Amino acid sequence: MNKRSKIIAAATKVFAKKGFFTARISDIAKEAKVADGTIYLYFNNKYDILISVFEEEIGKIIEQIKKILATETDPKRMLEMYVTRHLQTMKKNRNLAEVIQIELRQTNKLIKEYRNTKFIEYTDMMADIVRLGQSQGVFRDDIEPDIAKRFFFGALDEVSRIWTTSAEGRYSVEEIAGQLLQIILTGISAPNGRLADPDGCSAT
Repeated sequence: MNKRSKIIAAATKVFAKKGFFTARISDIAKEAKVADGTIYLYFNNKYDILISVFEEEIGKIIEQIKKILATETDPKRMLEMYVTRHLQTMKKNRNLAEVIQIELRQTNKLIKEYRNTKFIEYTDMMADIVRLGQSQGVFRDDIEPDIAKRFFFGALDEVSRIWTTSAEGRYSVEEIAGQLLQIILTGISAPNGRLADPDGCSAT
């Protein structure tokens, strides 16, 4: 892992533990095991590091999801794969989940000033799946994809909180994905569509 990646990984951990506004550059440097001045060789300030955390970590998830969706044409199955991979990633990287859930809201004014292209690309993938489903007659035509993607991500973001709370051991990724997909697909499926089974099959 290069120094820049080490700093981003360290910042994710520090932001999750201390919060963005409380964390100091020196805290990140200590966690990354580099000198304070090294941080400024790669980033302009703490805010620049936070944006890089979102951009790079979300970028990795995008590439992973693109790969698993590449050979799939069933929009319901694609949505299932998206949801499952997101939840798996958030459970595995709880520091990232914490940063997304808390800091994205706390620093909302700052985020609005930044054109967060990777984050937009990530949520746009859900909108594209909805459009594909509509073109196939699988999803309802009266669903607005750009509104649906916000609803979907909001739901994913909220249920991911389970792994950062005391209830973390009560539910598996499969259980949460199954419940979430059932609710989502019941709402957006066309009258004659088929619901995706949480295990990857289809059910009427």
